[in-house]
Amino acid sequence: MTQIRAILFDVFGTVVDWRASLIADLSAWGTAHGITADWAGLADAWRGAYAPSMDRVRRGAQPWTLLDDLHRQSLQTLLPGFGVTGLDDAQILHLSHVWRRLHPWPDSVAGLTTLKQRFTVCALSNGNVALLIAMAKFGGLPWDFVFGSDLTRHYKPDPQTYLGACGFLGLEPAQVLMAAAHPSDLAAAQRLGLRTAFIARPDEYGPGGTADPAGAWDYAVNGIDALAAAL
Repeated sequence: MTQIRAILFDVFGTVVDWRASLIADLSAWGTAHGITADWAGLADAWRGAYAPSMDRVRRGAQPWTLLDDLHRQSLQTLLPGFGVTGLDDAQILHLSHVWRRLHPWPDSVAGLTTLKQRFTVCALSNGNVALLIAMAKFGGLPWDFVFGSDLTRHYKPDPQTYLGACGFLGLEPAQVLMAAAHPSDLAAAQRLGLRTAFIARPDEYGPGGTADPAGAWDYAVNGIDALAAAL
């Protein structure tokens, strides 16, 4: 079997805990500004707007737009429904950039650091480059490179995202492992010839949740540290 030389990681949900991070950050901001709201509900609704916002771009209903900007547009639409009004542009921008301040899962940094000793370790995310760099600085994520969607102007699961990353790395798809907590992401990569690793994140949508079902992947593990051990 072809030797794996690089690992591409989905980021939101796979490497970082987006939901707990959003709720904690938004709640702290609300407390500091004397604003009470259903911050958990806002976090879930905001995540719910994630795929539809990218689909608008895919369909051509909206020109190419960075994920940072899609996040801000979705937030501005959602806030009034949660009773949060009257914010100025600087406050909206700060809140929309909460996606740059997401905390890694407990195993992520150590697992990535171990993998980096043997493999090229990169983010492959729908986030834009500036977002991913800021998140890496915030959470100490030791990427060799970040493949933001603005490099190809495509969002996953468009083939250009996976094959574009392989091309930038100068590797054949079979030499690249895609690691994600989401089967749809892995299935798209697998169809293009990439190797696949499923990382179970049962708490992605809150404590007591269930992980997405594993499929016919090359690896199925319970954390990035476990992936490092398996490889």
